[in-house]
Amino acid sequence: MTDQIEFGLAMGLLGETKQEARAAEQLGFDYLATGEHLMFYTPTSNTMVALAAAAGATDTIKLMSTIALVPLYPALLLAKQTAVLDVVSGGRFSLGVGVGGEFPKEFDAVGVPVAERGARTDEALEVLDLLLREKDVSYHGQFTTLDGISLSPRGIQKPRVPFWVAGRKEVAMRRAALHAEGWLPYMYTPEMLADSMAKIAEFTAEAGRPVGTTKGGLYIFTCVHEDRATALELANQQLSRQYNQDFSSLVHKYALAGSPQDCIVRLREYVDAGARTIIMGHGCPPEYAEENSRLIGQQVLPAFRSGH
Repeated sequence: MTDQIEFGLAMGLLGETKQEARAAEQLGFDYLATGEHLMFYTPTSNTMVALAAAAGATDTIKLMSTIALVPLYPALLLAKQTAVLDVVSGGRFSLGVGVGGEFPKEFDAVGVPVAERGARTDEALEVLDLLLREKDVSYHGQFTTLDGISLSPRGIQKPRVPFWVAGRKEVAMRRAALHAEGWLPYMYTPEMLADSMAKIAEFTAEAGRPVGTTKGGLYIFTCVHEDRATALELANQQLSRQYNQDFSSLVHKYALAGSPQDCIVRLREYVDAGARTIIMGHGCPPEYAEENSRLIGQQVLPAFRSGH
């Protein structure tokens, strides 16, 4: 079972995207990922731009947006960027999506009401699916109107680029069951993941999609250090700064932090709960990110590869 588990690494150092991407590929990660905000408490990326740079620097590693903030984009624009990124990467891109909302000022700045983010995302996923699969798409929705629109190119992967839905709540689980090939929760315990996979199976059946259509995944902030206490402290420092709140009581619960062996044991709990694709974000200060990547790649990942 463990040889089916895929691991991804989220990029952190914006100015060193190419070097980070190549290093992740050399360390044996299956995915390279990055998130985005228009603005946040700390410097942030744009997922499509960063992954395009990473695509040009790598050959085999797959790419995933973790996540694209769908309600901030016109649906046609996001579909175009998705298709082109799939082409320039040689068919390596998966579109991870979410609704955002934790930083309302970025919604205000582009004239999108935060309260509409869920409805906009649901509609956009329908539109994206149509545009990436079909020609002459017409659609008349609340936020999008299309009249005979065809994307060219529509991407390399068939029938289209895979979708991954991120989130924590039941509405996001329904979104994943209806629209996506993958479920990518964050700030989750193994117990929460197992519960969400059971609910997604129910929602998938209700929607008439084959059970098992939506794979289980996980996005988890990670800090690996030979000394457990140091790993926990580094994770607390970074996440408290990143989310502008005290994370000291949350690190044990929601982050992957500790020695390599600690992290292997905890990851097996997530695998047992249904995770098959695990994306690791740097839950450590930027100056430790390179060493964090090395320890994950050399001392954690091998425990989940064939023969271990």
